Amino acid sequence: MAWKLRVPASSANLGPGFDALGLALDIPLECSFRPAGKLVIRATGRDADQIPLNEDNLIWQTALRVARDVGRDTLPPIELEIHNEIPLGKGLGSSAAALTAGVVIADKLLGLGWKPLRIVDEAARIEGHQDNVAACVLGSIVASAIDSHGMTRAVRLDLPERYRVAVVVPDFVLPTAEARAALPSSYSKEDTVFNVQRSALLIAALATGATSAFPAALEDRLHQPYRARLVPGLEEILRLRAPGLLGCALSGAGPSVLVLYEKGCEQVCELVCQIFALHSRASEILWTRIASEGYQIS
Repeated sequence: MAWKLRVPASSANLGPGFDALGLALDIPLECSFRPAGKLVIRATGRDADQIPLNEDNLIWQTALRVARDVGRDTLPPIELEIHNEIPLGKGLGSSAAALTAGVVIADKLLGLGWKPLRIVDEAARIEGHQDNVAACVLGSIVASAIDSHGMTRAVRLDLPERYRVAVVVPDFVLPTAEARAALPSSYSKEDTVFNVQRSALLIAALATGATSAFPAALEDRLHQPYRARLVPGLEEILRLRAPGLLGCALSGAGPSVLVLYEKGCEQVCELVCQIFALHSRASEILWTRIASEGYQIS
């Protein structure tokens, strides 16, 4: 038996929705796997030279973790072919995609029969954060939280047809640990209320297509101001205003920037590249779309 698996990239936070909002991007991690006499891993595609081809591989380690979590001693070895299109270390959920892939692979190998929300919950327990993995599993835009019992709750919604997304990827890596370390240990009541208001506004605007609510709905005080010193030009990018531009947000922990714009206004993405260039940073635009589905396996 052989399987083919496709997992989308993801962008988390979306401005004010820190650790709560995420969206799936049609930039895939693809895996083909089947039982084998010994573990064999091959990798092609973007940043393939950075993907471990031994037991340290994150996909395989995650699958082993799932096996332990369900009381199995180990997994049968597999032949795993990886083709990756997600930039690594750029805030596009590459590790969340790998974790999701690992959980799905374990589910198939062990015959667990888990439903998508169970996949989300297991991946979130391993990852420690649910926003990226929820988007990887469910697709589209997802609001998620971990409840008081430690279970992940997630609800998806679709982006209005006239809205588009792109990602501007600069030429440097920002380790998630470094981006997390830049954040304060506590926040003021004023800043917390500021973000709660804008998160609610953003969800309502995305659900109804209320264009006038942007870019105010993307404003944030919890993470982007603190990470701006790590991403040259971010402050100017977040202040960008142009016809057809809904707004920009740091993608996950960065350094990539998510650009939300209206259909037919692709040129606004070039403005982000121009600001990176002013700060002596090259960048590329990934012309993508929101993945309407999460992981797919056949």
